[in-house]
Amino acid sequence: MSDIMTKNPRGTDPLARPGVLAHRRMPRWAPAGIAVAAIAVGTALGLALGLSSKIQWGLIALILFVLGTYVITAAVEDRRQAKDRVVTSAVWACFVVAVVPLYSLVETTIAKGAKMINGNFLSHSMAGVLSNDTGGGVYHAIIGTLEQVGLASLIAIPIGVFTAIYLVEYGRGKLAVAVTFFVDVMTGIPSIVAGLFILAFWILVLGFSYSGFAGSLALVILMIPVVVRSTEEMLKLVPNELREASLALGVPKWRTILKVVLPTALGGITTGVMLAVARIAGETAPILLLVFGNPMINNDPFHGTQSSLPFYIYEQYVLGTEQSYDRAWGAALVLIAFVMILNLVARGIARWKAPKTGR
Repeated sequence: MSDIMTKNPRGTDPLARPGVLAHRRMPRWAPAGIAVAAIAVGTALGLALGLSSKIQWGLIALILFVLGTYVITAAVEDRRQAKDRVVTSAVWACFVVAVVPLYSLVETTIAKGAKMINGNFLSHSMAGVLSNDTGGGVYHAIIGTLEQVGLASLIAIPIGVFTAIYLVEYGRGKLAVAVTFFVDVMTGIPSIVAGLFILAFWILVLGFSYSGFAGSLALVILMIPVVVRSTEEMLKLVPNELREASLALGVPKWRTILKVVLPTALGGITTGVMLAVARIAGETAPILLLVFGNPMINNDPFHGTQSSLPFYIYEQYVLGTEQSYDRAWGAALVLIAFVMILNLVARGIARWKAPKTGR
């Protein structure tokens, strides 16, 4: 312990007090300084080794940052603090690794798609527009996405929430085990399998035509397990004391769930639902099989083919012209904005409906 902490002798420091233990600590700016040094050394090594990718430079800098943090902290403080700082540095490094591709994706989409966002692009369809023509719009795809995702949400959200309530509040025995098993299985179902199932059942067996509603049925299959699992986890976080207090006052169980359990978990449930909506909003395979695409506006999701934003992006990319690529990037930016707006609305609802806490 003598090399880690020393007792300040009287009179050696005018600010020191007798009997106070002093620890050697790195200054607060040390992590930032180590990070800057790691970036500089990583860049130098990348140039010296002839590495053309800046991603490789960044990975070298991250490794040097973690190693440098451990070595310097062990020399200045001790190994225990060095391990703590290494774990913290590793967390920051993983955060950077996760954020950089996301930032690159958003930045590229905005840079290539922003030039297409205007009133004409958002208010016109592709009727009569050839692949080499400029112009055209995404209005028909926006309508298709809103209707298909909306119908899927109207079906999947009640089923998913009620299933989660059953599993948490009432589920006992073999039925609950079977429901949990099938929910887990459905979580891993590929979207193309859901589309093939609806194609075989809804169109080939029952004889219905291709439509936006057929695509919504496939999206329901993909959405239900996400809603069930997220809602189930949020309901489990509600303290049992709240349920017991309500039941002790003579409140029926169904009313306890409705007035106590659900409002308490509403924020997490809403977030989980929005994650499920965001997932199905970008699905392409079921739409290719069931909705079939339509360059014109079709406001009726129950009759006739429709388009959607994911299908529109795929369709324009396949055309392979410079104009179609621009339209695809513009539609991708609209889709990202749609998902972001959904998440902002979900956060607003969760904050508005969150249980009020007193001091």
